[in-house]
Amino acid sequence: MTSPGPSGELGRFLSLADTAELLAVDVGTVDGLIRSGELPAIRIGEHGPWRVERAQLEVWIDEQYESARRHAAWNQGEFATISELSGVRRGGVRPVD
Repeated sequence: MTSPGPSGELGRFLSLADTAELLAVDVGTVDGLIRSGELPAIRIGEHGPWRVERAQLEVWIDEQYESARRHAAWNQGEFATISELSGVRRGGVRPVD
C-alpha cells in the first residue's frame, strides 16, 4: 500500500493496489470493476495509471451494502415469484382497470 501521509491517512486518490487492499480483493478485480464502469475512477494522462478517489470508493461501498440489503429483502418477501408481483395469475393476465 502507498505510504500514509503525515496524518497517517492515505491521500485523496488511491492506486489500484491500494484500492484492492482496502477491499481485500486482487488488483485484477478492481481493474475489472473500473473497466466495466461499476467503480468510478480517473486515468492520469492518456495512458497513465488509474486512480480511485477515496470518497467515490466509500460511496461505491455504501451502494454495495444497499444492493445487498435490497436483495436480501427481496428474497425474504412474501411474494414467491415474479408472476405474482407482475399481476399475472394462473388464469391469465389481470384485466386493466
